Amino acid sequence: MRFLRALLFVFITVSSFSCAANKDYLITIETSHGDIVAVLFDDTPAHKSNFIELAEAGRFDSTEFQRIMKNFMIQGGDVFTKENLPPQDWPTLPAEIRASYFHKKGMIAAARQPDGVNPDRRSNGSQFYITIGKVYNELELTTNMAELQKSLMKYMELGSQEDLKIEYIRLYNEQKYDSLTSLILSKRDELEKSLNVNLTKDFTSEQIEAYTTIGGVPHLDKEYTVFGEVIQGLEVAEEISNVPTGYRDVPNEPVYMKVTVEKMSRNKIEKEYGYSYPNDK
Repeated sequence: MRFLRALLFVFITVSSFSCAANKDYLITIETSHGDIVAVLFDDTPAHKSNFIELAEAGRFDSTEFQRIMKNFMIQGGDVFTKENLPPQDWPTLPAEIRASYFHKKGMIAAARQPDGVNPDRRSNGSQFYITIGKVYNELELTTNMAELQKSLMKYMELGSQEDLKIEYIRLYNEQKYDSLTSLILSKRDELEKSLNVNLTKDFTSEQIEAYTTIGGVPHLDKEYTVFGEVIQGLEVAEEISNVPTGYRDVPNEPVYMKVTVEKMSRNKIEKEYGYSYPNDK
């Protein structure tokens, strides 16, 4: 009998754990433009638990999307300024930068101080941003544009490239920057071969597919902790990204938020929002 009771206890414990493991936190960011619904990633546990704690305590409520950059991102959740905490006392989180999470449109990542004062890339303890970005063509995406420009300047000094130099100057003077970019990109393979340089960036097939279809902000990859993803209301985030802004990208009219958390089964989240959990991909 004692053995059966122990066995029953183990069964109930395992069953309870399985039910709990099958649930997740559904995040809803309410704004005057509409609601943004998101999930947070299990393998960025410090960021996930911190965000949930702040939301459940209501500390995000009445904070703003205080920094908005069109075709880039919307940033908000400045809890500590709202609470009058001195900047030197703002808590930070350890970096949880995962190669599997990159800055495609709709990803949620943590703001942070620059490397010069923050070499460990620790995240701000409350502020986050939602990526908007733009759609890239594959050649532009996979090219190191800074090095390509340097190589082109060197290449155009060759006497044999006088026609290229004249065309470059013409497009620049006429401010035809899209055409100028196309000209520069068209010379990548030629420059790599002639100057024996590597001007190509490495991206996974998943990154290339995302950045050339839905878009995003690839230059932020591996620099900031991405810890969540918008699964509904991305059009709301995009609408917010288009509001008029002024000095330091602060919106002319405040965009306030209220953040709520709801526990829901992962199966229901997948069914209702069409989301596939990373481990299920």
